[in-house]
Amino acid sequence: MFGGAEPGEDAGVPERMVRASGCRVWDARGREYVDYVMALGAVALGYGYPDVNRAAEQAIAAGVVGPLPPVLEEELAEALSRRIPWIERVRFLKTGAEAVAAAVRLARVATGREQVLGCGYHGWLDWCQGADGVPASTRALYAELPFNDADATRRLIREAGDRLAVVVVEPVVVVEPTREWLEVLRVETQRVGAVLVFDEIKTAFRLAIGGAAERFGVRPDLMVLGKALANGFPLAAVGGRTDLMAGVSRTWISSTLATEGVALAAAKTTLEVMDRESVCVHLHRVGTHLLHGLHRLHREHGDLVTGVGGIAEMCFLHFAAEHISRDVARGCAARGVLFKRTAYNFVSLAHDEGTVDGTLEGLEDVLAAMG
Repeated sequence: MFGGAEPGEDAGVPERMVRASGCRVWDARGREYVDYVMALGAVALGYGYPDVNRAAEQAIAAGVVGPLPPVLEEELAEALSRRIPWIERVRFLKTGAEAVAAAVRLARVATGREQVLGCGYHGWLDWCQGADGVPASTRALYAELPFNDADATRRLIREAGDRLAVVVVEPVVVVEPTREWLEVLRVETQRVGAVLVFDEIKTAFRLAIGGAAERFGVRPDLMVLGKALANGFPLAAVGGRTDLMAGVSRTWISSTLATEGVALAAAKTTLEVMDRESVCVHLHRVGTHLLHGLHRLHREHGDLVTGVGGIAEMCFLHFAAEHISRDVARGCAARGVLFKRTAYNFVSLAHDEGTVDGTLEGLEDVLAAMG
């Protein structure tokens, strides 16, 4: 969990938890930790948020699944469309990986083309992976776009031309996107008749309700949502232009539990809490406090920390060597902090500046002891 370590490699870092509340988790020995993993970014309000739990409990009492889609599905779709106007229609699924795959399939249906250009991480399914077990014929349909390289992106999209079905990108990859890169994506996909998909699984409901598309003002054709959408309950979605979403009736996108009522209820209430508590404003403020502290640690411990990655809402430290990152993870755990060592750390509504100050003090102690 803390960097893809093999079993035993992260000795001293807890492997299992018994409960979680707010921004804290407890292991089997009863030890308490301040958490920045936040279920890999799936929890933005804090673990066990009372309003969300109550909504989930009511949905359980009403019947989790049945022979017909629940009214909650329509209510949540309308709630999303009100907050993210370019989502004209939406399809709910269970995981981000299948939601991105659904977006790609819809783009292929709409264009009659097969080629995909992508940037960032889009899940483990075959269409975007070069992993062992993926057929070479499938791999050949996917190629990488360089993040924030406007000239190369323009060239690759034009070279793909009328073979290109879709460009799917994470709009934030370690750093913010440049306006030029986003505009090149928008203009060039329109030029060649391809679909532009923003994979906002990490960024929606954090940078803004409407994610990077809202913050930076460039609208995709389709948008993929997940993670913080339901504050840890399993739910994802693909949404966007009506004409593209109509492709659902021309292909097959189905999941037995896609519209079970518990996650839908959790998501509907999560959106209400995000509005009421100005959650994205809070995440930016507290995340900025954390990010500034990480930059200070980089300046003071440059022999161990080689840089800071990410943005306020999701950030991490670069370390000089793998063994240093492991030792930092262990040292943080010993001081009651779970801090990802090779990937994004996330704050939540349950974190505040005081919590972050305690974490930064712990990181300072760990790095000072190693220096």
